Amino acid sequence: MKLTLEEKKQYNRHLILNEIGEKGQLKLKQAKVLVIGAGGLGCPVLQYLTAAGVGTIGIIDDDVVDQSNLQRQVLYTIDDIGKSKAKTAANRLGKLNPFIKFDVYQEKLTRENAISLFEKYDIVVDGSDNFSTRYLTNDASVITETALVYGAIFKFEGQVSVFNYKKSASYRCLYPTPPKPGDSPNCSEIGVLGVLPGIIGSLQANEVIKLICEIGDVLTNKLLIYDTLNMRQMILKYEKNSSIIIDKLEEDYDFFCGIKTSNNEITLQELENNLENYNLLDVREDWEREDYNIGGQHIPLDEIDDRLDEVDFSKPLIVYCASGNRSKTAIKTIMENKNKVKLLNLKGGCF
Repeated sequence: MKLTLEEKKQYNRHLILNEIGEKGQLKLKQAKVLVIGAGGLGCPVLQYLTAAGVGTIGIIDDDVVDQSNLQRQVLYTIDDIGKSKAKTAANRLGKLNPFIKFDVYQEKLTRENAISLFEKYDIVVDGSDNFSTRYLTNDASVITETALVYGAIFKFEGQVSVFNYKKSASYRCLYPTPPKPGDSPNCSEIGVLGVLPGIIGSLQANEVIKLICEIGDVLTNKLLIYDTLNMRQMILKYEKNSSIIIDKLEEDYDFFCGIKTSNNEITLQELENNLENYNLLDVREDWEREDYNIGGQHIPLDEIDDRLDEVDFSKPLIVYCASGNRSKTAIKTIMENKNKVKLLNLKGGCF
């Protein structure tokens, strides 16, 4: 395999780098990288891997563009609202670099498709925004022996690491167990600085290029933490835990992460048809309540313990928040104190 004249023009600034050169650029051309998620992290990852000349890029995302995405997901415009993220991203990226092959998967990553997908690629980049997908991605990468470049964002802070590269530590070595539901809300609940995913996603793309070209010091067994408010960064070292054996996928990652519980759930549509049969409890913050609510009592999650006596249990109680996670935590707290009351979680929240 050789670079064409047009490719040499396209990648000129790489070719004149001693550390990359034509040999490194050919490695990039031959590489196959799967990017999970075409959202906040996925957008900069995809842009820079495309620009760098990674020959085959897989994009898996079952979501569509929403107007609230445009604050940080810079691949899209207002004209793309309602369109598939994966397909729209591939179409736009093709105009950036015509020498790239895109594999588009307009579907969710699941235990049913993860292994077969990962086997097609050299490196997987995790741009997901939930713990279920992160643990699934980690486990599938270990089983398929695929290097995994991890990134995560929270308000003003981000993290980057590389897992499972040449038998290095995995995500479970760093986070053996998932946090409790509600402990780590996503950006739709607590917000995120618009430029943060651009910074973290670019760092992820940087690690991918280093892995492919076999240059530099890769973030294996190291976690980079970046704070945009104070412009500080640190690198924490961690070790591989050889006692953690991953040889099969979990049966249900939502259940493993506590997203699914034994509590009954009800959808917003079901509630609207039977509203008179229930009492409602909103456990979101004050500003969320003022912005939008579906009625009922309002007690923020961190006040539930102290204000249980105020809750009306005269009818079955439906607890709700923006996504359904904080409400599950509230239900657990209520059940620990009043185990004979009828509680339901509003599935998916009211956002």
